[in-house]
Amino acid sequence: MDDCFICDEEGEYCSDRDSLDGLENEDSEYDWVPPKGPSTKVITKESLLSAQRGDLQRVMDLLSLREHHARTLLIHHRWDVEKLLAVLVEKGKACLFADAGVPLTEDQDLSLAKESTSIIMCGICMEEIPGSITTRMDCSHCYCNDCWTEHFVVKINEGQSKRIRCMAHKCNAICDEAIVRDLVRRRHPDLADKFDRFLLESYIEDNKMVKWCPSTPHCGNAIRIEEDECCEVECSCGLQFCFSCLSETHSPCSCLMWELWSKKCRDESETVNWITVHTKPCPKCHKPVEKNGGCNLVSCICGQAFCWLCGGATGRDHTWSSIAGHSCGRYKEDQEQRSERAKRDLYRYMHYHNRYKAHLDSFKLETKLRETIQEKVSISEEKESALRDFTWVTNGLYRLFRSRRVLLYSYPFAFYMFGEELFKDEMTEEQREIKQHLFEDQQQQLESNVERLSKFLEEPFDEYDEKKVMDVRMHVINLSVVTDTLCKKMYECIENDLLGCLLLGTHNIAPYKSKGIERAAALNAKADESDKFPPLDFNKAECSMTDMLKLHTRSIRT
Repeated sequence: MDDCFICDEEGEYCSDRDSLDGLENEDSEYDWVPPKGPSTKVITKESLLSAQRGDLQRVMDLLSLREHHARTLLIHHRWDVEKLLAVLVEKGKACLFADAGVPLTEDQDLSLAKESTSIIMCGICMEEIPGSITTRMDCSHCYCNDCWTEHFVVKINEGQSKRIRCMAHKCNAICDEAIVRDLVRRRHPDLADKFDRFLLESYIEDNKMVKWCPSTPHCGNAIRIEEDECCEVECSCGLQFCFSCLSETHSPCSCLMWELWSKKCRDESETVNWITVHTKPCPKCHKPVEKNGGCNLVSCICGQAFCWLCGGATGRDHTWSSIAGHSCGRYKEDQEQRSERAKRDLYRYMHYHNRYKAHLDSFKLETKLRETIQEKVSISEEKESALRDFTWVTNGLYRLFRSRRVLLYSYPFAFYMFGEELFKDEMTEEQREIKQHLFEDQQQQLESNVERLSKFLEEPFDEYDEKKVMDVRMHVINLSVVTDTLCKKMYECIENDLLGCLLLGTHNIAPYKSKGIERAAALNAKADESDKFPPLDFNKAECSMTDMLKLHTRSIRT
């Protein structure tokens, strides 16, 4: 169902912040327009290399490694520097390297074989090859360049570019990316470029803190977060989305709730429910038949007559009270229970969906207030009046959008929270009833105040005298504060009273932020050299576990 996704009439992504463009005033004490915070970053094609190099440099400096070994460690730990350092502290350098496939030997020259005149037996093709056309990897295994090249080509085509292992039996070492690139480029330049692209994009594909923006058409950006991955972000292209599941923002719904609700709205599950309630299958062709008269003998378009009460095939001789040669007076409990259950589930779904749809329609209509309010503010500012500051309108409109969005998604949340699909065995009927009343009381309070705020913002204040404008202003400011407070209380109720004692790990929700969804700032494409750490030798006794913990803490803080 298309109306599950919020967009304007032209198909543009609808951001509650975008609806406030041109109306911001930083000098107002009531200015709630969210600033562009630094905790989320936009990674473009230009800044991707810089973003990756920052993490690489930290690991290279800390462990005195070459770049390809640092990349191997980071890819193995999904670019989680914090996790990598924690493993280092807990298990030690030898275990860290062995698990990731990084050889401990760093001192030897491991490029092409030095003895160009020597003859080496290749352990793969079993031919004697001049040493000048063989290559020795970091793990000391040496084979001819032809065998290495074929091995690399196969692995790249299989999608294993990021972790190409040595050909030797039971060798866990990852091949040097520079050697892979050089050998493959000699025969397949396009494949070498593909290899480089895979290595570069691994920073996004394998990094739980970085994800591609799901915009369509794709804007080419990725978003990097610094804190909890259960959050909602806004890309520089204007799209707001849930970082966890990459769908539209849906808090206070959990990702699983929103996935189920979206599917329920898209597919024909409720159509099937309607068919179950209002039709019965023909016993001959099995097509659904709807009864359009009072007689219990119905006929399918295939010509089969059957009894509406039991669904059994019959002849056509009948009266208003009976069908010739047919009796179905026995009560069939299972069929009756299924029908009643389907009917109850359908009415329950319609209750929540109708309210969800109503608030979705209101949200779309209220986004059109932007232009209307701009015109009203312009007219009001031209008047000779002591009241010159109209940022209360801007802030009220923004608060309306934020509160309406919370209210909108609270209905899918309630549908699953108090239904039997997800939490049937987690609460008793009495507990479910108490929690439902608690939540619905808060939901109704929020709904009432949101509608009042919407009403006052639609007032033609540009036509009012100064006294009446001040009255509208106070109502808008007060209702903005009230709706914000009610949203906070609703989230506290959800997190503490509803989900707090249940499967919180499965149903994490993005936190409520009064200032709205944070717009990601652009990542500087120039590498920051100030974050480098001095190299450490973990083989020396002076480097204690405490020193490593301090470095670990420092790296996290950075």
